[in-house]
Amino acid sequence: MSNIVKMGERNVGVAMDFSACSKAALRWAATNLARRGDRLVLVHVNPSYQIEQGVVHLWEQDGSPLIPLYEFSDPLITKRYGVSPDNETLDILAQVANQRQVEVVAKVYWGDPMKKICEGIEKIPFHCLVVGSRGLSKVKRALLGSVSSYVVNHATCPVTVVKESAF
Repeated sequence: MSNIVKMGERNVGVAMDFSACSKAALRWAATNLARRGDRLVLVHVNPSYQIEQGVVHLWEQDGSPLIPLYEFSDPLITKRYGVSPDNETLDILAQVANQRQVEVVAKVYWGDPMKKICEGIEKIPFHCLVVGSRGLSKVKRALLGSVSSYVVNHATCPVTVVKESAF
């Protein structure tokens, strides 16, 4: 599968950690952003290396290859990448693929979500990115860091932040 984008097609990224807020971001992107001919790229960053070390070492620097939806829906395949997509997420992805005629793929990275999402923006490349926001307080955001805040400030493409309660 090539990363080259034909005229009129866009790579629309959605950062996904399978939380309620990232699913809200996915629903928002599917409803408001995705259009026929686009490629919707679900980006998941696994901060843990507790899967087969051989697989991680193979893709540690650049992430996994783009994983087509039919493979991302197969638990035996996703287990290799250390990902367990839930049925709700898979249903949303199948719906956008079928109803909007959008190509859906997933990309898995390992490491720091803030940095790996920004790397993906440039390497894939994305025309735009949608991320969820947990709505952390200022104190928690300062202590824990906010992936969405970091991405908004460091991304090289437009970023839409969707709050969980917004969708």
